[in-house]
Amino acid sequence: MIWHLVALLSAGLGAAGIALLLRMASGKKLPKWFVPALAGIGMLTYQIYYEYSWIDHKRTQLPDGASIVRIEQVPSIWRPWTFVIPMTTGFTVIDTARMVKTEQEGQSLAQFFLYRFEKAHVDIVASQAYLLNCSTREQVLLNEAGEVQGPVFQLTSSDPVYEAVCN
Repeated sequence: MIWHLVALLSAGLGAAGIALLLRMASGKKLPKWFVPALAGIGMLTYQIYYEYSWIDHKRTQLPDGASIVRIEQVPSIWRPWTFVIPMTTGFTVIDTARMVKTEQEGQSLAQFFLYRFEKAHVDIVASQAYLLNCSTREQVLLNEAGEVQGPVFQLTSSDPVYEAVCN
């Protein structure tokens, strides 16, 4: 996060420097407010770039065998441009490299982890273990001990999690 702040300040200072050079080149005909205005525009431009490139940066950090199964794009009132061009605010990843598939009583079972990434001032990552019956498309949560907890979720055959795990 500190490097993000350094980059943001550098973008503002760089844009202010360009504005100052333009103001000097015009013989100070450009108004005084031009320098801080361009500094603010430079910082805002960097922030927008950073927010839209967040998912691409996170994709490069994912291990081999990890695939994104859900992407969440939520517009925000304080980011009005997100109503025009949606911005990714979170995504869910399945780690197929650590997935364990077994056969029990003619049923194909898969135990896997889903990782949920959310963009915030500090990125949030949550993981949860699941057991999926590929034959009946039933999914249940697993606790730390590997025991079933919570209700049974029925997945559709077109669900991205079902397709990534069972196909």
